[in-house]
Amino acid sequence: MKVKEKIVPFLTTAYCLALLNFSVWAQTSIYIAPNGSDRNSGTKEKPLKNLAAAISRISSAPSGPVHLILREGTYFLPKTIRITPAVLKEHVVKIMSAENEKVVISGAAPLSGNWTPESQGKWKTFIGKSKKVDQLFCEGRSLPMARFPNLDSSARFFKGTSADALQPERIKTWTNPAGGYIHALHQAEWGDLHFRILGKTGKDSLKMEGGWQNNRPSPMHRQHRFVENIWEELDAPGEWYYDSKSGFLYIIPPIGVNLSSTRFSISQLDELFHIEGTAQKPVKNLTISGLTLTGTNRTFMHNREPLLRSDWTINRGAALYIEGTEDIRIERNEFTELGGHAIFFSRYNRRGQALSNHIHSIGGNGIAFVGDPGAVRSPLFRYEQTQTLEEMDLTPGPKSVHYPAECKVEDNLIHDIGTIEKQVAGVQISMSMDIWVQSNTIYNVPRAGINIGDGCWGGHIISQNDVFNTVQETGDHGAFNSWGRDRYWLPSIEAVDSLVEKHPQLPYLDIIKPITISNNRFHCAHGWDIDLDDGSSRYRIYNNICLNGGLKLREGFDRVVSNNFIINNTFHPHVWYASSKDVFTRNIVTTAYAPIRVRNWGLKVDSNFFIHPQGLQEARKLHTDANSMSGDPLFIKPQEGNYGLLPNSPVFALGIQSIDQNQFGVRSAELKRMALQPPVLPVLFLQKETSTDIMTWLGASVKNIETLGEQSASGATDRNGVLLVEVPKGSQAASNKLEAGDIILAINGQAVNNLTDLFTAMQQNSWQGQVELKLLHHQQILQRRVQLK
Repeated sequence: MKVKEKIVPFLTTAYCLALLNFSVWAQTSIYIAPNGSDRNSGTKEKPLKNLAAAISRISSAPSGPVHLILREGTYFLPKTIRITPAVLKEHVVKIMSAENEKVVISGAAPLSGNWTPESQGKWKTFIGKSKKVDQLFCEGRSLPMARFPNLDSSARFFKGTSADALQPERIKTWTNPAGGYIHALHQAEWGDLHFRILGKTGKDSLKMEGGWQNNRPSPMHRQHRFVENIWEELDAPGEWYYDSKSGFLYIIPPIGVNLSSTRFSISQLDELFHIEGTAQKPVKNLTISGLTLTGTNRTFMHNREPLLRSDWTINRGAALYIEGTEDIRIERNEFTELGGHAIFFSRYNRRGQALSNHIHSIGGNGIAFVGDPGAVRSPLFRYEQTQTLEEMDLTPGPKSVHYPAECKVEDNLIHDIGTIEKQVAGVQISMSMDIWVQSNTIYNVPRAGINIGDGCWGGHIISQNDVFNTVQETGDHGAFNSWGRDRYWLPSIEAVDSLVEKHPQLPYLDIIKPITISNNRFHCAHGWDIDLDDGSSRYRIYNNICLNGGLKLREGFDRVVSNNFIINNTFHPHVWYASSKDVFTRNIVTTAYAPIRVRNWGLKVDSNFFIHPQGLQEARKLHTDANSMSGDPLFIKPQEGNYGLLPNSPVFALGIQSIDQNQFGVRSAELKRMALQPPVLPVLFLQKETSTDIMTWLGASVKNIETLGEQSASGATDRNGVLLVEVPKGSQAASNKLEAGDIILAINGQAVNNLTDLFTAMQQNSWQGQVELKLLHHQQILQRRVQLK
């Protein structure tokens, strides 16, 4: 496979040298154990007690490999472990757990003291005055601060939000909310905003700071917000509050928890390991393996550095922070119950690897690669910023070496991240080059599973990943998402057309290498499966299965999309440039394309296969797809999620090839056992629809209008439309005040005559998060805006 031929050499050369070192010099092993002593020699029989003490001995070890072997137990770090070139000298170093022993590295400190009862189910213990207390862990699991609304694990946003969180009537009840926090979604659901409460400015208003966590700033979402760390809101089991003036920590015990026999700890550190060298003198040949990293502070208030013109700001910090390194290897670790990011490759890094890690239940990103803006030529940082051609550095590529490159993310299980921050990703890439993201399983994330924030500088390979249950708490995004607001980019399509007509090289100044997305499986319920947004250019997209959200190409240049299977959705071309040079060919789509402001159709849109025949008819009205076909593609077992092709599939006539169904996601046996699978979504339009079919829409049962009785009971003039048969309490349909007997007549102006029309319209519009219904309700025609999430 060509991909391997390209990548493998730069990933293995250093390790071949390391192996050579192993064969020449004897290995030094230094043991650490919770019951050890730092006065010991560090042997297996006389281990050291602290990891920091063991690391300090590396520089004086004999030449050759050094293994720091941690014995089973929990190591509560009093301060961040810092590793520099001076610490490692020229040694090849591995920090590892002893075989088959569980080693926990925690940024928390154990809590000791007796609990005494207070009123209203509260208990308290004295921990000292004026402490910083950010996370309280009960048997290693984070508990919620006193909050409103109370924690609801079934709620989609922030585990519970309310428009009443900041009502004046509620604020009046707070005696001293200073030190509290406000968390909210971005008004457009493009991520999140967070504020620290500084005090009250009157009886019913607040003084606060923050809101810098998004590079497309906006007011807070009116509905999706909550407050925490306020004494008066301490009213539910599991909640806690620390009074810094009195020094007492208060808690309402979680149900079933005996305070006298339960272990509690309080987070102390933002980072567990801080590994930092420079491009001139990097940290080299370090491996961290087999550890569980946990117990760090939340860092959402540190998240304020803008990342070029993407929607992101970032905090350069993580449980494992890596900068100025070569040949770093992070393998088989667990990252859990962290307040911020798990792994962060910052600025200069070469040939770093993150392999077979399990990352879950953390506040921020899974694995991030973020270069230095100083390496970018003519950088701009806000969406609305622009520069003239005369102001622009027209030299292609990076300005310096201070960015991650030739790095690999493989066989990692990443899920349930972004528990605090929502503008996050399982893998985030910005201002980097040649990052290989392969065979990872990523799910249950609030925004993208994999995100590329800009076109600097390409060469990335995204392959054989399984990415699903994405964009769970936000909107207008993708399971895979990218931006390309590079140095030449302008919000005006016409302005870019004019520039590129005169200077055709402009789109290639930053994206100096193509980006490949191949052989992945993507699923997004509230956006697109693959979303190439503003300016994303020079992509090669092939052999992907898109399970639900479709594939979107917004304005950009030189994208080639072929041999992708787009299930239960379609191709979404948005506002293309006049000379885009885009190609969309030999793909399977389900329904008609959903273009928005497309004035031309690139180099080629043809030889595609439409499952729904009307889709092909509509495409030809756009003067595309003269050689395309429609029909049943003959998937092997679509009802079980197997979209391989039977030998007699008609799509082979177009040159479309089958896609291996067993290549997606993690490979290691242990991670495969733990990993979930994406939802099985049989192809809707391969089902034989009859008038009596009852299907589910927004949790309600819906069907075609079949009988005169159904028509009469609803007051319909004919049998066009879709009838709501049953609307269960708690369903999304019920929350939108839809009722049994209502008839849906149109969605966003598209007529809905039957179930096929309903689901076609939904596929084309669901990314918006809301639609406008034309509804027959109590024999009156109404227009109603319906929230889809």
